Amino acid sequence: MTQQEFLNIVMPFKDKVFRLAKRLLVSTEEAEDATQEVLLKLWNNKKNIEGYKNVEAFSMTMTKNFCLDKLKSKQAQNLKIVHSNYEDGNTALQKQVEVNDSVNWVAKIIEELPDQQKLIVQLRDIEDYDLDEIAQMLQMNNTAVRVALSRARKTIREKLTNTHNYGIK
Repeated sequence: MTQQEFLNIVMPFKDKVFRLAKRLLVSTEEAEDATQEVLLKLWNNKKNIEGYKNVEAFSMTMTKNFCLDKLKSKQAQNLKIVHSNYEDGNTALQKQVEVNDSVNWVAKIIEELPDQQKLIVQLRDIEDYDLDEIAQMLQMNNTAVRVALSRARKTIREKLTNTHNYGIK
């Protein structure tokens, strides 16, 4: 496999690998390192890459496992989550503050979810994977993925509603 063939296979999903790593590790630098490690492992294993049914799912599973191993080894540093994906010049300042506050609350609530639910929310709602693909990646039953996703969304909805209704948690 040439370098160009490898890039044609890997480039379409490398950003998804990064976003999953960022969700799990929080730190941008840690996520960049994890992404680089996963891509390096894929490159070193390029002879077998064509044998995989779904290279993207395989790389997402590798990313999940690498990040969880990194967190378990306590190499990760807990850094503050910073979201900047809601910038709009036409929005009033008050609305911007409210949206940023809501995004920060949702991110905080997601971080408090159990690891499995956190992964499923990331893969389904942020990365937009199908339930079947998530079940395959996490080696779970499709029904179990749907139940975990439903519970995670319910928890997020309830905590966010309580925060907006009552102010501080």
